[in-house]
Amino acid sequence: MSTIEIRGGVELPALREDIELHTSDGLTLVGELALPVSAAPVATLVMLHPLPTGGGFMDSHIIRKAAARLPALADLAVLRFNFRGVRSPRGTSQGEFGHGILEARDLAAAMAFVAGRGLPHPWLVGWSFGTEVTLKYGLEYPIDGAILLSPPLKRTTDEELAAWAGSGKRLVAIVPELDDYLRPDEARQRFASVPEAELVAVDGGKHLWVGENQTSRVLNEIVGRVNPAASPLPVNWQD
Repeated sequence: MSTIEIRGGVELPALREDIELHTSDGLTLVGELALPVSAAPVATLVMLHPLPTGGGFMDSHIIRKAAARLPALADLAVLRFNFRGVRSPRGTSQGEFGHGILEARDLAAAMAFVAGRGLPHPWLVGWSFGTEVTLKYGLEYPIDGAILLSPPLKRTTDEELAAWAGSGKRLVAIVPELDDYLRPDEARQRFASVPEAELVAVDGGKHLWVGENQTSRVLNEIVGRVNPAASPLPVNWQD
């Protein structure tokens, strides 16, 4: 038996399946479902990636590392996919960038897949642009909650954000101290319309969460809300 340090591109065991999602306007989106090997998932992460026109895709590093680590470390199902018009090594989703509007149909397709597979306790985990899709449309679905990584709050209206107040769905915003778009002080003002929202300010954090320390922090924050029994995450894996 050997010990593996969990960092970088380490991929831990999981049941990985290439999947397709089908939108109401006739597009096929490509993605992957990763499940725990030896146990039923205790919850499901639906990962929504950063801005496609800025290089965001299903392999954006936090999303890829969540899929690589969390089925094994936290018994979580992780669903990730390319929004319409986005290409990755997995393939290319049909369609063109929808400016955060047509992506509503992409989210609907993902949530239909979750329901069809009977995946338990879904959470939306959006990063940057993915947070905008989450905030605009997430309340339409039977989710336990939403976790927002580096929310810019550029496309989300004040009314859309305030609608989360009293919804019964948890809302957690993880905001980097040195974010390029929305920093903690401004975030506190913007999220004041949702009194029950939890805002986590990350000292030294940046919008792209580069480096193992920031990656580990983000993944631990996610697991701490979705499956607290698995937190904190280990830093080594026995192979």
